[in-house]
Amino acid sequence: MDGNEGEAVRMEECKAKVVYMCGYLPGVSEEKSPILSPIPIRLPPSSQGGDTWKDVCGGGCGFAMAISESGKLITWGSVDDEGQTYLTSGKHGEIPEPFPLPAEASIVQAAAGWAHCVAVADTGEVYTWGWKECVPSGKVTRDLVSGGSFQKDIAGKPNTLPTEQVSPRSRGSNISGGLVSRTENRKAGEEMAKRRRIAAAKEESEGLTSGDEFFTVSPCLVTLGPGVRITSVAAGGRHTLALSDMGQVWGWGYGGEGQLGLGSRIKMVSSPHLIQCMEPPASGKERPPVVHRGSLNAPVQVPKAAGSYIKGIACGGRHSAVVTDNGALLSFGWGLYGQCGQGSTTDLLRPTCVSSLSSIKVERVAAGLWHTLCISVDGHVYAFGGNQFGQLGTGSDQLETLPKLLDAPLLDDKHAKTVSCGARHSAILTGMTTQLNDPA
Repeated sequence: MDGNEGEAVRMEECKAKVVYMCGYLPGVSEEKSPILSPIPIRLPPSSQGGDTWKDVCGGGCGFAMAISESGKLITWGSVDDEGQTYLTSGKHGEIPEPFPLPAEASIVQAAAGWAHCVAVADTGEVYTWGWKECVPSGKVTRDLVSGGSFQKDIAGKPNTLPTEQVSPRSRGSNISGGLVSRTENRKAGEEMAKRRRIAAAKEESEGLTSGDEFFTVSPCLVTLGPGVRITSVAAGGRHTLALSDMGQVWGWGYGGEGQLGLGSRIKMVSSPHLIQCMEPPASGKERPPVVHRGSLNAPVQVPKAAGSYIKGIACGGRHSAVVTDNGALLSFGWGLYGQCGQGSTTDLLRPTCVSSLSSIKVERVAAGLWHTLCISVDGHVYAFGGNQFGQLGTGSDQLETLPKLLDAPLLDDKHAKTVSCGARHSAILTGMTTQLNDPA
């Protein structure tokens, strides 16, 4: 090998992408202790030989995900931690491994909720796995309750969600919004819940796919409408949104706070349904006709939004947000901390325009457990929602029920490009603003 060849190899090595990780992934450390400094993550031997990292997708409780240039979904870190077997990543331990998807599937984008994953193939197909309640079963739960809301109880299901992730508004309330007296209905409710658990256990016992009856470890192909091609997905705590190449949004999973935008507190949607984000045009020529699927999407009055299709989606813990082609931001779902940006703390059951941003063209949006951040086309960042940990970046820990422009000095000469939200933190990727040359 001559000097030029050696230099070429070194240059190629410099160009190689490296993924680093830090924090708490118990499956990566034998002591189950946090990783305090970034450490490099190597591609598995089966993915080497010209392959490299393409994208980092994040992860859920105890696991991480990334995508290689060849379209393989790489996962690591899952572990049986304190009795909570999160098999979602498919592997236990520190060694990254390709997740066993169908051989022909080349993954272009993926997302993870608390304990479920969803991935998009270059064919426009969607695969999902993890908590069974987050995996479409192709059927609507039979446990119907008055008012169009229903829920599904699974026998003996451990309460693995922190109490902070449950909306106090949804506790002790009926479909019409009036409070139910716990004193009067406790015994009746316990008896009904017991019967539901027994019935659900009997029904679920026949379709288990692993030793853990609460998880679907094998990837399931999500059945959507004929010709629907998905380009991106977003995963919330227990719900999922998918965006098609025609700008339509599909949703499934848990919807008790309205995060599926279907107009009621539907506890469980076991089949993907179209979410009406905008009024269909009168002529039907400006965008593809909306096809109603099932009783959940009966014709209803849809909030008006500026635009003709959706170009971006985001899922928080129990709320959702979408961006239209004209830059309008719509939110729906849990609003207890103002994370829907409507100036109140009420839940929104349908996609609703964030009116205070009506004069702003929004480019991107991200959502966390209690908060939401968005970026305008001119690179400004707006934040709203819970702020207990300073996740809004406003300089205080006060919640914001209306979008607030971030005016931190560090952002003065920056143009925000991308924003991301964790449960209790946020991150912003910026570029330098374009400066005019001084003639002098």
